[in-house]
Amino acid sequence: MTNLKVHNIESAPEGSKPLLEKSQKAYGMIPGLHGMLAGAPEVLEAYQTLHELFVNSSFNNEELTVVWQTINVEHACHYCVPAHTGIAKMMKVDDAITEALRNETPLENSKLEALRTMTLTIVRNRGHVTQEDLNVFYAAGYEERQVLEIILGLSQKTISNYANHIANTPVDEAFQKFAWSKENVVS
Repeated sequence: MTNLKVHNIESAPEGSKPLLEKSQKAYGMIPGLHGMLAGAPEVLEAYQTLHELFVNSSFNNEELTVVWQTINVEHACHYCVPAHTGIAKMMKVDDAITEALRNETPLENSKLEALRTMTLTIVRNRGHVTQEDLNVFYAAGYEERQVLEIILGLSQKTISNYANHIANTPVDEAFQKFAWSKENVVS
């Protein structure tokens, strides 16, 4: 088990201090992920920027959650799955969607299921998708823009998921009630 330091504003490198202050202001706390990423100011800034860009993409709250959690679960991120469960609740996403994503079961909404399937295909095949994969995705009501936006979300989640694996980032108290591990999936 490895651990990386989780910084606060006082212990963070100078370049990370304003970024952590931004997190504190936005969330009323400094998420452990942000404190850990603060060890490299450029990485924390990249993560925050990618987050803002993805949140402002064409996806609605349910679709954002589908992309985030599909990737988090596929990467077995002990930190991000509980965090995004809590975030989904704050975003008023139906609990049934969140539970299906956490348990790797198909979504009842066919459009959201097409998004989940395309996200998994991109992640599992490292971006190698077929024209048939794209045609199914487009038939569900999505366009080329959303293919690229999934990759934007994947970029954000790769930073957090991989860094959390290496850091073994403790789950924030606010999200501990949503604890999750791949071994406990009820599929």
